[in-house]
Amino acid sequence: MEIDDHALERLADDPRYRRLVRRRGRLGVALTGIMLVAYLGYVLLVAFDKPLLARSLAGGATSVGIPIGLGVILLAIALTGFYVYRANREFDAEVAAIVAEFAR
Repeated sequence: MEIDDHALERLADDPRYRRLVRRRGRLGVALTGIMLVAYLGYVLLVAFDKPLLARSLAGGATSVGIPIGLGVILLAIALTGFYVYRANREFDAEVAAIVAEFAR
């Protein structure tokens, strides 16, 4: 499917496409913000409350910092999965429908 330059200009001006770009951008900013807050919180804990992170879990060798760090990593994976789910389920279908209309 090939789109000429004129069709691309019309596509860029289409309100449905603009709304889609805004929605996708807001989701990206929100998920980035969540990840930044979580990561910054972890880094600030490392910087300012080392005794808390060094505290032993249940008297063993594992410290509190290990599950918190693992939680930050799992959060990143979960947020990525959520974005991919939304992109595959909503955004890709909308883009395909809009582009198909302009490729005629």
